[in-house]
Amino acid sequence: MTRKIVLNAFDMNCVTHIVAGTWRHPESQAARYKDLEYWTDLAKLLERGLFDGLFIADVLGIYDVYGGGPEAALRSGAQVPVNDPLLVVPAMAAVTNHLGFGITASTSFDHPYSFARRMSTLDHLTKGRVGWNVVTGYLESAARNHGLNTITPHADRYDIADEYTEVLYKLWEGSWEDDAVGTDPGRAHYADPSKVHAIEHDGQHFRVPGIHLCEPSLQRTPVLYQAGASNRGKQFGAENAEVIFIGAPTKEILRDAVADIRGRAAAAGRDPYDVKIVNGHVVVTGATEAVAKARYDEFRQYTDPEGALALWSGWLGTDLSRFSLDDPVAVTDNEYLKSSVAMFGQGQWTLRDFVDAHAIDAEGGFTVGSPTQVADDLQSWVEETDVDGFNLTNVITPGSFVDFIDLVVPELQRRGVYKTSYEEGTLRHKLFGQGPRLPETHRAARYRRVTEEVTR
Repeated sequence: MTRKIVLNAFDMNCVTHIVAGTWRHPESQAARYKDLEYWTDLAKLLERGLFDGLFIADVLGIYDVYGGGPEAALRSGAQVPVNDPLLVVPAMAAVTNHLGFGITASTSFDHPYSFARRMSTLDHLTKGRVGWNVVTGYLESAARNHGLNTITPHADRYDIADEYTEVLYKLWEGSWEDDAVGTDPGRAHYADPSKVHAIEHDGQHFRVPGIHLCEPSLQRTPVLYQAGASNRGKQFGAENAEVIFIGAPTKEILRDAVADIRGRAAAAGRDPYDVKIVNGHVVVTGATEAVAKARYDEFRQYTDPEGALALWSGWLGTDLSRFSLDDPVAVTDNEYLKSSVAMFGQGQWTLRDFVDAHAIDAEGGFTVGSPTQVADDLQSWVEETDVDGFNLTNVITPGSFVDFIDLVVPELQRRGVYKTSYEEGTLRHKLFGQGPRLPETHRAARYRRVTEEVTR
């Protein structure tokens, strides 16, 4: 049986996500991100294209490293202003039946007790179609505005994340038994107190003695996404994540990363394929190769170098305004996005060449071509690297997704490598075909009190 390609749309509740400047393109509707209809229209479009999910990125700070202030980010709209990703999900769920929603939220700036309630609420409202992208945060401005003097060191952030997820697993998996509530005729009480349990967590970073505020949702624990590419991040992902996002720019790098993650998952006692691995990818397509290349050239005219440098300075934790455009640039290791530091390199690029090369393909693979050429390339990435699919970054929104859905999806379906309909059930069941709950091999399972069979 041919393994079907997993596809997520990658977006953010802001005017500029990854490709700085293209909000100015006449076709772009990115400036409508403030309108609920923008999100409901996008959700209906993605469901028409049978996408597995919409992966919504987020940050809780501003990119103020470049030039020592927020001016460049503000001028270019580089992930600022940025609205909350969670609040748009119920409306999108109301106009769709199958599309999943991966929501980014940090373990550094939100208490697990209140966060557990928000995610359980969403899992109820979406009928089990929600996921959590676990991040630890990397912006210094986010740390300062949450009362910290500086960003917590990288390794310590993951130690906090380990305990944070432990608290959540106790709340989601172990606080309420499956049959704690009911509305059967003749039942005297809505909830049986003997089947609702305080978690009594008293750890190094968190103290949560009580019960979860929500009754069990369809998935209990939302589908767990993660994108850490450092050694510590990959270990956390191997132990916890069900969908791991990578930004590998070449097949060679991706092949090694995928093998490493699957090996780590196996070492953690999990089936290596209980982790879906998706790589970032930008696709620019048209009816013919010539049309696609012309579209790419047109997009390039709208990119914003200053906005790109504002983003990269934040990702690297290094003020790139200090460098001349034609000087080779080296970035030392630091406590920020270690994967971005590795990608930037140690003097292989001038700043001008780097920004020019990554004006559009800032994170992962990149394909420009006809539908046949795009399908050929995506298939080759899957076959040569063992990756499960792709997080598709838009250049313009929703136009990039429209082009892909109208032109590339039918070609992938014709080849039998992409689904022609959704399976019923929760997001987890759609991805793995094994029901709505985490498998017994997952770290969270140790906190369960019951493991009754539940409806898909």
